[in-house]
Amino acid sequence: MRFDTEQLRERALARLETLVMAESPSGEPELLRIVNADLEQAYRALGARVTRESGPHGDHLVCEWPGTALDDAHILLIGHSDTVLPVGTTVERPFTLHEDGDTVTGPGVYDMKGSLVAIELAFALLREQGLCPSRPVRLVVVNDEEIGSPDGRRIIAAHAEGAFAALGFEPPLPGGTLKTGRRGVARVRIDVQGVEAHAGLDASLGTSAIDELIDQIAAVRGAVPAPPAAEFNIGTISGGTRANVVAGTASAEVGLRFATPAAEAAVLGALDALTPVRPGAKVTVTRLSYRPAWERDPENPLAARLAALAAERGTDLLTGTSGGAGDTNLTGSLGIPTADGLGPDGAGAHSMSERASVASLLDRAALLAAYLIAPEESA
Repeated sequence: MRFDTEQLRERALARLETLVMAESPSGEPELLRIVNADLEQAYRALGARVTRESGPHGDHLVCEWPGTALDDAHILLIGHSDTVLPVGTTVERPFTLHEDGDTVTGPGVYDMKGSLVAIELAFALLREQGLCPSRPVRLVVVNDEEIGSPDGRRIIAAHAEGAFAALGFEPPLPGGTLKTGRRGVARVRIDVQGVEAHAGLDASLGTSAIDELIDQIAAVRGAVPAPPAAEFNIGTISGGTRANVVAGTASAEVGLRFATPAAEAAVLGALDALTPVRPGAKVTVTRLSYRPAWERDPENPLAARLAALAAERGTDLLTGTSGGAGDTNLTGSLGIPTADGLGPDGAGAHSMSERASVASLLDRAALLAAYLIAPEESA
């Protein structure tokens, strides 16, 4: 596929500046509405049928392009419009193209507004050359990924059904390496209700919620497989009122990570099995967020196809496993051929030093366009 690199670069920079300067942190529905309206207009101009799926933080976008040659199994593209840094960050850290002519900075430029621009450019390349995707394409852009996709996951799950492949546009591993596996994560809260009593006069009448919580945490920790299969982190803990009162309540928020479905089952099973060990105590476990483990498949056919297309452009495309979770945990865990990290190379996600490479962005746009034309090797 031939294209004018300099012209494409200028288009990328213009779109990046527009999207980055339109701040859209998670939980800011009005700002997300503005960004999503911009994206919707851009996708419609590129031939997509766009629908909005309403949610508590505003609308998610579902964009659909028809295919031309193959069966109806669609290619699912997964992105998000929300970012992390607070409103006002662009005052101190506006979109900037640096002196090297390649590095761009600004909130969300790497995670993942650069990716959204790459997707736009891929469809623009196809459209301008009179080409269409071989398979139908669905692009889902959720607005709550950075807070765990509490609502967006249902949209992704619905559109993952029957998918030929799923491509995630989170930032890659260092050097542009694709993610072909992700550790699962869960965030849970353990609440314990005890019985308050005077710690000196009536201690035997009380049941310490703190003591109970300590034993419950020890029970879970003992059931968690050793790293790197799983990790268990007590993030916060609280309880009681005074040193002379047997604690009536206690709670802890725990972060869990698991590399495989087997480790996931062991960890979550241990949590589900918690029962009080003291008379009068009550234990409640609440799952606050959860993404299943997506175990890496060394023979991932999607990754192999992307690597072959990249090689045709003179690029080596490596693969690896990410320690973090994302929306592709869902598609990968369902057995759908999945690859993530298709965003541009860069660094500093979620920080004031966030940056991305324009050259890498153009490379990713060209790779996506090539894949949409030929998702399978010709016979």
